[in-house]
Amino acid sequence: MIYLCDTCILIDYLRGKPDVQKRLMADRQKGLGMSSVTYMELMVGALNKREIGIIKKAFSDFELIEISEPISKKARNLIEKFSKSHGLQIPDALIAATALELGLPLSTANLKDFQYIPDLQLV
Repeated sequence: MIYLCDTCILIDYLRGKPDVQKRLMADRQKGLGMSSVTYMELMVGALNKREIGIIKKAFSDFELIEISEPISKKARNLIEKFSKSHGLQIPDALIAATALELGLPLSTANLKDFQYIPDLQLV
């Protein structure tokens, strides 16, 4: 896996943004991943079962990373450090912690949500 995708990137892909689609299509062969939190956010955002099917099919080749105890502990530490000062929310803390735990860059369009987290590489 070369990087972890944030929810916003996958939504942009589904919405047909050409630059995102081109990059993800090129990088898929190298392996892409998403946190189980990202998967759940996509499912919650789906309007109906048809959209759930579209999402599942579109990202069926992505590696799905479950929340482990080390990821949970990293996310808890991030929440303690940044929830009040930067407004870090639980889903973003878990996604960032997943990238940190795996030593992977996080692909996101929402740089402001993550740019203050030390050692988190953003693409």
